[in-house]
Amino acid sequence: MIPGGLTEAKPATPEIQEIANEVKSQLEEKTNETYEEFKAVEYKTQVVAGVNYYIKIQVSEDVYIHIKVFKSLPQENQTLKLTGYQTDKSKDDEITGF
Repeated sequence: MIPGGLTEAKPATPEIQEIANEVKSQLEEKTNETYEEFKAVEYKTQVVAGVNYYIKIQVSEDVYIHIKVFKSLPQENQTLKLTGYQTDKSKDDEITGF
């Protein structure tokens, strides 16, 4: 894996869903929306001074949002932080760095 580069997209795991759930309220606050459905579908990671998770979230039948979540190094003992998002995505939109 290239440092700083994004990994290939992988199907979301229960751990990825937990990460998404943990920042859901941060996203709802930023978008002024409430998401009944919030299902992590796939993700990519990027190793920085910690890890950026780029996660594709299904929020309704054919509406998706891409979120970027930063997880600091364990010794920094910080909470997960939503650092970016892209709305109006489709099932087929590729996750890219943003």
